Amino acid sequence: MTLQRLDPFRDIVNLRNQMDALFSEMGLLPRAAGQAEAAATWSPAVDIYETDKEIVLKAELPDIRQEDIRVSVDNNRLSIAGERKFEAEVRRENYHRIERSYGTFARTFTLPPTVDQDNIRAEYKQGVLTVSLPKREVAQGKNIAIQVN
Repeated sequence: MTLQRLDPFRDIVNLRNQMDALFSEMGLLPRAAGQAEAAATWSPAVDIYETDKEIVLKAELPDIRQEDIRVSVDNNRLSIAGERKFEAEVRRENYHRIERSYGTFARTFTLPPTVDQDNIRAEYKQGVLTVSLPKREVAQGKNIAIQVN
């Protein structure tokens, strides 16, 4: 049995983001610098777990090409962004139901100081992006023997 986080406001936030993007495209709403993340139209589900040697982040990104995904690290923040494009070969009028989200997405996570940012790896396989965040070697304290003269 799996537990899934309930987010009753997700659909409202998605609707607002879509309306903001629509008004921005029409020129009725100015787009501020760096607003690309705020205009994301959906948010992929993410699992994060920790082992002795690393923190692992897994994001569900089905039907997204690898070249449409961007993973970056800057100022102790891991960012995952990209876009799921609507299938061009099927006309929108031919669909009976559209429940999956399309468009841009962006997620940002603050990294703990224990992550070795120089050795972060990302792999994309079968619609799942796996980002491995190795932990730094923690400096162990050293006992110093005290000599009595």
